[in-house]
Amino acid sequence: MPEPRTFRDHPVSFVRRSGRMSEGQERAWAELSPTYFFDVPRAVASTSVHPDARFVPAEEFGRDGRFVVEIGSGQGHAIVHAASTHPDTDFLAVEVFRAGLARTMLDADAAGVRNLRLVEANAPEVLDVLLPEAAADEVWIFFSDPWHKKKHTKRRMIRPGFGATAGRALRDGGLLRLATDWEDYALQMREVLDAAPEFERAFDGDWAERFDGRIMTAFERKGIEKGRDIRDLVYRRVARG
Repeated sequence: MPEPRTFRDHPVSFVRRSGRMSEGQERAWAELSPTYFFDVPRAVASTSVHPDARFVPAEEFGRDGRFVVEIGSGQGHAIVHAASTHPDTDFLAVEVFRAGLARTMLDADAAGVRNLRLVEANAPEVLDVLLPEAAADEVWIFFSDPWHKKKHTKRRMIRPGFGATAGRALRDGGLLRLATDWEDYALQMREVLDAAPEFERAFDGDWAERFDGRIMTAFERKGIEKGRDIRDLVYRRVARG
């Protein structure tokens, strides 16, 4: 009988950061995770999602409202700001960096945010497995790792096939919002999503206007200071057949 797998069949779009958390982050994890953290049942790896795992927004938030997912939430600056300014919308932060999740919980608690949940998981598996089909009104992917070395570009999240993954999680008419400071990756994103039958452009011209719901983070500011242009894209989920 074969041994069970302990690895994935496909490359993931991140390097797992397992550095130690500060005392404050450890305390935040212990005290705040019961409020904010959704413990994902695992499959073959520590950030995987078991095929039977489900995050049902109405059950988690106790209401049936607008639901937005941010992929790669980092330290949570964008999503905590969004959740605090849009209390009628529910938000899910997806991140694999545990210290970033702890910081997000600290900031969310300080802001009195309760319409936010966090998961520590591989993003495509969240979109393809964890969420019910058509659960999200919007999916945000801001400044995902560009994997700029040619030998690593296969690790990029937005690659052929991603349209079906994101399209599954979005309701008909829902929006996929993206931003990057890496031109080559922006061109790849646009090429992939222009070809995806699940999506149509929701912008005119070459690039979308900067999304005014995205606050300026230190990461975005750093890219600008280095002379890199920030490019936004937004696509609409077409109606299912």
